[in-house]
Amino acid sequence: MDRKHFEELVDQALAGLPPEFADRLDNVSVVVQDWASPAQLGKVNLKDPHHLLGLYEGIPLTRRPDAYAGALPDQISIFRIPIEEMSRNDEEIKAQVRKTVMHELGHYFGMSEKELRDI
Repeated sequence: MDRKHFEELVDQALAGLPPEFADRLDNVSVVVQDWASPAQLGKVNLKDPHHLLGLYEGIPLTRRPDAYAGALPDQISIFRIPIEEMSRNDEEIKAQVRKTVMHELGHYFGMSEKELRDI
């Protein structure tokens, strides 16, 4: 899948958010990267970039201080190549992109890894 189409899938996942969640997105950017950087892998104690599909970096809404204005945007990275490599076809890529975007948005909204796995 070419990068442009992959980015469109990320955009579609975001556009499909219910309004009660979409309206709460503030000071966060969602980007597509081919792979996680060594620094990003280190943040989640991974060495193999094949095992990281997405990453939220920032301060979750539930922990933001009142004086948060002016802070650099939080970032959600979606890693294209690992998602493509684990998928057998375009439909699986689309499903995994949506699942990964929702998972990372869960972290943005303050959910822990355990809470996200449980749902």
